[in-house]
Amino acid sequence: MAVLQFVVYEILGEASLLIGLLALIGLLIQKKPAEKVVAGTVKTIVGFLIFGIGSSAAQGALNGFQTLFVTAFGLEGVTPISEAITAQAQTLFPMVIALIMVGGFLCNLVIAKLTKFKFIFLTGGHSLFLSALLAVMLKALGLSDAAAIIIGSVIHGFAAALYPAIAQKSMQAVTGSDEIAIGHYCTLAYAFSGWLGSKVGDPKDSTENINLPGWLSMFKDYIVSVSLSIGVIYYIAAIVAGKAAVEPLAGGTHWLVWPLMQTLTFTGGLYVIITGVRLFLGEIVPAFVGITEKFIPGAKPALDCPVVFPYAPTATVLGFISAYAAGLICMFIMAAMKTTVMIPVAIPFFFIGATAGVFGNARGGWKGCVLGAFVTGVLISVDPAVIYGILTSVGLSGSSFPETDFNLIGIIFNFIGKALGKW
Repeated sequence: MAVLQFVVYEILGEASLLIGLLALIGLLIQKKPAEKVVAGTVKTIVGFLIFGIGSSAAQGALNGFQTLFVTAFGLEGVTPISEAITAQAQTLFPMVIALIMVGGFLCNLVIAKLTKFKFIFLTGGHSLFLSALLAVMLKALGLSDAAAIIIGSVIHGFAAALYPAIAQKSMQAVTGSDEIAIGHYCTLAYAFSGWLGSKVGDPKDSTENINLPGWLSMFKDYIVSVSLSIGVIYYIAAIVAGKAAVEPLAGGTHWLVWPLMQTLTFTGGLYVIITGVRLFLGEIVPAFVGITEKFIPGAKPALDCPVVFPYAPTATVLGFISAYAAGLICMFIMAAMKTTVMIPVAIPFFFIGATAGVFGNARGGWKGCVLGAFVTGVLISVDPAVIYGILTSVGLSGSSFPETDFNLIGIIFNFIGKALGKW
């Protein structure tokens, strides 16, 4: 068990090592010179780590905003965030989750080899989240550990191969090629955002091509636009929350200066994400060709959502703002209806909303970006409430899964469970 946990959590769960290992194998298969093998492997890992550092910086800044926002508006409710609910699930079913993750990855490889769905899902964190969801749902149905592991692995493998395929048409519009896929389990929302964009707008009207007159042209620089837009949101939360709420978070920094520094930290984090993505993509795609040509011809790596940010930095920001606005509206509607309130957590809303914005923009310009991200914001606000009851039935409370793909699986299990009288 200790060896299995090491493989799952320290290798498969460490995305940089997994992707670096794949780059190493691919370069060796292509019989590249030793110096190119070493350089390609190291650059892949370092690029992914740079991307991770940027993500951590952005998440840290958003955590502070989330705390201020909840304090400012006196919010109480459920905070849908996959890391939190997965951590709870791991205390209940650690072995089942680990084995589903390993079995799911192996099934993904087999399915990619034998079917037309040739996508290899490489986002370790989301693989873990899906394994946790499946373990919870299958155990809630009363299955034994062995049955849960077998069934969960098969479902996991099909999800890893099928979900990226759903959004691949829009992913091609984003990247301009068919070399990579999206490996982030909000695929249904991204695909819908791209489709909706194609119906309401024109890709020629891209957020990256908007002509702004005079001094407004400075917003064409995404570093400036991110800093100013996020800064306004941060200061609203800080001022409403008040000095007493900000100072404990500021750690000695003046309470009016701290929001500025958090805003700039977030912007710097986004810039680092984009830099890291560009570095590791330049290495992993050519290396991955070696693996696919040898073992799974035509396979594509499905990578984490920030991989699309460099293609449309402005859409990244607009997508987040639009999705978060939708989340706030849904929250107040839920409160008015006296149902379980899903509080919009800034971190998933940023990564999911931003990605939806990029997808909508790729096929529908700025209109597709704003509308696609807004609809996505509604989906990741409402969907978690559907499976929350199932999660609480097995002792998991206070959080849920915001991702649309997880919630579709959860809704299916909900129907099965009700049909069998399990809940």
